[in-house]
Amino acid sequence: MLRFGHGSDESNGSPPGPRHAGIHTFTLRDFSSDPVHRRPRLLDRHLLLLVTVGHGTQEVDFRGYPCRPGSLIWAQPGQVVHHGEPGGLDAILVSWAPEATRELGLAPVAAPPGGTGYWQLAGEDEDAVINEVSQLVVDCQRHPIGDVAVDLLRHQLAVLLLRLALLPGGPERDDRRDGATDESGGTYRRLRYEIERSYGQTRRVEDYAGRLGCSVRTLTRACLAATGRSAKQIVDDRVALEARRLLAATDLPVAGVGRRLGFAEPTNFGRFFQREVGQSPGAFRLRHRGPARPETVLIGGSAV
Repeated sequence: MLRFGHGSDESNGSPPGPRHAGIHTFTLRDFSSDPVHRRPRLLDRHLLLLVTVGHGTQEVDFRGYPCRPGSLIWAQPGQVVHHGEPGGLDAILVSWAPEATRELGLAPVAAPPGGTGYWQLAGEDEDAVINEVSQLVVDCQRHPIGDVAVDLLRHQLAVLLLRLALLPGGPERDDRRDGATDESGGTYRRLRYEIERSYGQTRRVEDYAGRLGCSVRTLTRACLAATGRSAKQIVDDRVALEARRLLAATDLPVAGVGRRLGFAEPTNFGRFFQREVGQSPGAFRLRHRGPARPETVLIGGSAV
């Protein structure tokens, strides 16, 4: 009987062989059987979750997604996932390093920075995705390393992701509102990418407007049309999200989290976090991580 899990090259703890595809498959139930794996985890790899059994919730970036057979979630590097107690829920998990898709030129298939893909599959779409995932699982176990194996697995992954790009709705996006024109939507997307590059250095809208070669008013108008929120709110939302990620999924001290996000003084970071999130950094960390020190967990040879 097929058992979803790691390839044979990982079973004895040895490092991957040459030309390893960087793609791994396993099950949610097996992974979550260890209590330490149920804590929030900061991803450094893509993670695709296809629910096969049961009903429940999976959390990505502190948002719960309802799950039942056919539910599909795509979380990206930098996001925080929280599986929690598996209960009756099980799923096939596929993880891969970013370079696996970059080398195939599939960057446009991905969701926007920090975006989460979420679908409830049905009919022919569900059958097609299940077939692609199942074959990928089989071949990950049978052909873990080797030049031909690497090409096979990465092209199978490419086909799977291209199928996802063709699904109705595509990866979830926050910038789809009826009031957004092509021009304002383009300005907003450019801002989102610039924020990803610079949110740890500046929270000033004037700085972002200068980098994009437009006025603060233009940026604000584009953000309001795309999301209903001002440019300043968009920037602060991103900083607050990163703060929540680091507090929930790392052991970086609170003051260190603030410094990483550009706050020279811990008190300034504390006031910002309280205003944006509604509780202190310490209270948020205790709620999501508990008092115990987190441990590093390896998935497919990478920490998550």
